[in-house]
Amino acid sequence: LYEELEECGIRLMEYKECFEIMGKDRNSYSKTDLEATFMRMKEDHMMNGQLKPAYNVQIAVENYFIVHGYVSNDRTDYNTLIPVLEKHQNAFGDMLEAVTADSGYCSEKNLLYLKENEIKSFVKLQDHEKRKTRAYREEIGKYYNMTYAVFEDEHYYICLDGRELRHIRTESKEQDGYTQTVEVYGCADCSGCEHKSRCLYRYNAEKDSDRNKVMKINEQWEELKEESHANIQSEEGIMKRQTRSIQTEGHFGDIKENEHFRRFNYRSGEKVYKEFMLYVIGRNILKYHRFLHHEIEKYEGKKDQKAA
Repeated sequence: LYEELEECGIRLMEYKECFEIMGKDRNSYSKTDLEATFMRMKEDHMMNGQLKPAYNVQIAVENYFIVHGYVSNDRTDYNTLIPVLEKHQNAFGDMLEAVTADSGYCSEKNLLYLKENEIKSFVKLQDHEKRKTRAYREEIGKYYNMTYAVFEDEHYYICLDGRELRHIRTESKEQDGYTQTVEVYGCADCSGCEHKSRCLYRYNAEKDSDRNKVMKINEQWEELKEESHANIQSEEGIMKRQTRSIQTEGHFGDIKENEHFRRFNYRSGEKVYKEFMLYVIGRNILKYHRFLHHEIEKYEGKKDQKAA
């Protein structure tokens, strides 16, 4: 028994050390580089979902030039936008006027940060393509396909069957140090409704005959999304999205495919960052050389092509 307890104690100390190294923001780390996180690579030659120790590299591009680089061990892009913007402010003393990014950066925390700092958001929504489909417009169980109504100081929703979904309560949850507030709406009686199978999530006619519709809405998050969506749908937003896809994605295409830069030579976040920034300086010098020789010009949008 003593030996078993001793072994458990040793394991407990090992686990404690592992969790201290790993921190709260990730679920894994590499023993060969404690600051690297195991990530699933796009190159998977064995077709077995192999994980490799890696870093998440971010770049900020303005008129073809990389103005900022950022290296983190975060597996997603959500938590990398704000550090890049703060880095810009520390370097130049002021905030950007606008930010263009893909759907990987679309979160309530990021969009709220942009709004509070008066930065115009051109962040693509995660459901941007889905919004164009008929299926999106026919989801009768979603609040955006219901009628919004106001009576005195209370607002509520009216479903396809004409029933009211009144406010029930307010919920809040905290994630990554950020608190989200959710409003809960519900219908008092859904009995006899012929649209239950389309309206209720995972509806089972036998088990859910007495079940009523309840939906949760993060109103601040929805408002921020609508603002960003309106921006990217504007003429300016379309232009910025085209520019981002050419300039930012073009850099990554060159780096990974044309120049075959897929692995870092150094370990630890600081050394990896220095290696990457030295590489970025070289890329910017090449871009400047091409500008001087008029090999590339400032992007002014897609030109209309006449049919032959």
